[in-house]
Amino acid sequence: MTTVGKILVLFIMAFSLILSAVSTVVFTTSKNWKTATEVEKKKVNDLTTKLRDAEAQTAAAAKDLETQKANYEAQAKQLADKVAAVEQQNQVAQQQITTAAGQVATAQQNAKTSLDEAEANRKEALLLREQKSAVEQQANEFKLHVAELNDKIREMERALDSATKNNTDLKDRVARFSALLRSQGLSDDISQITATESAPPVVGEAKRVDANNRRFEITIGSNDGLVVGHELYIMRTSPRAEYLGKARVVSVEPNQAVVQVIGNTYQGKKIQEGDIVSSTIRPRL
Repeated sequence: MTTVGKILVLFIMAFSLILSAVSTVVFTTSKNWKTATEVEKKKVNDLTTKLRDAEAQTAAAAKDLETQKANYEAQAKQLADKVAAVEQQNQVAQQQITTAAGQVATAQQNAKTSLDEAEANRKEALLLREQKSAVEQQANEFKLHVAELNDKIREMERALDSATKNNTDLKDRVARFSALLRSQGLSDDISQITATESAPPVVGEAKRVDANNRRFEITIGSNDGLVVGHELYIMRTSPRAEYLGKARVVSVEPNQAVVQVIGNTYQGKKIQEGDIVSSTIRPRL
């Protein structure tokens, strides 16, 4: 027998043994298959029942889910409406808050302005009090000054009355003296009175010298005590002091007089405006 034949014999024997084992197993378990099948059917029936129950529960749950979904959507819509209303209320409240903030800021500014005005009014009141006190003090001082002035006015009125009486007396005396002078054939014009004595101590200046250099005006007159006939010395101080001659008063007014040169001037010098006339400055002879 060849090797292939041996292998085939061994393969056949092994297959036979396998078939025998399978047959034995099938025969051994053939009685339990029916029971197992019934058990499995019962399980399938139980599972089917449970599946139906589960499907029913699922359907009920789905229906309940739809109901809950509808309720949720309704509640969600209500909540959305409430949210929208709340947001609108929030916007209104925010606007009110903004308005209130502006009003508060305005009120604060007004309050600050009022406080500033009150402070300014307080300072002004204090200043007015001080000014009032100063004015009252000045008024008191003014009253005292007015009282003093009234006293002085009364004194001056008394002095005026006395001066008026004296003036009246003097006018009467002057009128009597004038009448007496006229009765004696004399003039009562002071400017025409001829000097009977030396001129009083006076110093003046020459002005408006005539073309002949014989007469000129001087800056002193009867108010200084000069009368017609008084003689004055003529001097020059610039560029050097020098004596020019003498002059006699020929007419007199209260604040000026006219004089005439007596004889010739020293060395024939011309009288100039600004030259000095005096009764006290005498030349060195």
